[in-house]
Amino acid sequence: QLQLVESGGGLVQPGGSLRLSCTASGSTLDYYAIGWFRQAPGREREGVSHISYSDGNTNYADSVKGRFTISRDNFKNTVYLQMNSLKLEDTAVYYCAAGLFRVERWRDQYEYNYWGQGTQVTVSS
Repeated sequence: QLQLVESGGGLVQPGGSLRLSCTASGSTLDYYAIGWFRQAPGREREGVSHISYSDGNTNYADSVKGRFTISRDNFKNTVYLQMNSLKLEDTAVYYCAAGLFRVERWRDQYEYNYWGQGTQVTVSS
């Protein structure tokens, strides 16, 4: 059974950076597409970024394009989300999720089979 654990969240000032990690146990991540989602209070969960299992193809929400970078290290069984130039509106709980092989609609949370518990990111001055 694949288990995912997010880490790296915290409090940061606007314009700052954080790197989130999503570390897997119980199985290798080699055959999983990974998505990062976030949910702010009172809002629906939204897809932030995705990386494919095979060729490393990546996708980003328009709101984070150019500021966030997703990457994976299969040797460490970990996927990262580097977040730069953080804005107040990036404040949310961030979740990573895994979908076996190819995910058809990366923004659709129902495409993913396994979820982490989330890590809080707060951007505040």
